[in-house]
Amino acid sequence: MYAVIKTGGKQYRVATGEKIKVEQIAAEVGQEIVIDQVLAVGNGSDLKIGTPLVAGAAVTVTVVSHGRGDKVRIFKMRRRKHYQKRQGHRQNYTELAIGSITA
Repeated sequence: MYAVIKTGGKQYRVATGEKIKVEQIAAEVGQEIVIDQVLAVGNGSDLKIGTPLVAGAAVTVTVVSHGRGDKVRIFKMRRRKHYQKRQGHRQNYTELAIGSITA
């Protein structure tokens, strides 16, 4: 069984037992969270698509850890103008372990 959930402005396809990294969520490590923004639920060939959300569907997740992603390097340059700008960014994330999917 799998589900498509929406969190942090992005959509993720999740299944029971998986671990995913999402945008940072304000929650303690070990805390259980219920995500009720479920866009689709599938089980084999059976697929239930919401309009826009599936009614009564929820995904229970556990916060595993918080961290920061790899550095993304930004380099801007205008040729012949003596302009160069270097910048870096590390995005915060929350790692979630997918528990149960209820539809």
